[in-house]
Amino acid sequence: MVPTDLTATFQLTIPVTEADIDALGHVNNVVYLRWVQEVSAAHWAQVAPAALQEKYLWVVLRHEIDFHKPAFREDTIKGYTWVGDYQGAKFERFVALYREGTELMLASAKTTWCLVDAKTLRPKRIDQEVVALL
Repeated sequence: MVPTDLTATFQLTIPVTEADIDALGHVNNVVYLRWVQEVSAAHWAQVAPAALQEKYLWVVLRHEIDFHKPAFREDTIKGYTWVGDYQGAKFERFVALYREGTELMLASAKTTWCLVDAKTLRPKRIDQEVVALL
């Protein structure tokens, strides 16, 4: 499920580094997962006021990732994220990773996140204040 207009989603530019490259000469699959988390965290950091960032944390419950094309050392990645459904303390988040300047999707992910209270580390029901931000 990729929106037809990715410019309406949160975007993060990610440079590929030498450390991202594996023995096959392309970006290692584990790195894509790290990028999914980086794009997601950057989105929350941008939209949530400092008080909410101190009050709540997000933890991953599930990652589903599909690898479409390899990325290489000379690439710059453009990560896009948007949210889906939520229920209780759980929220769906989608991330698409593209080679910058192209329409070539490298990977796509659907992740289930759980909102937790930063002090108690217990799940926190998602309220309309959080929904409105995302």
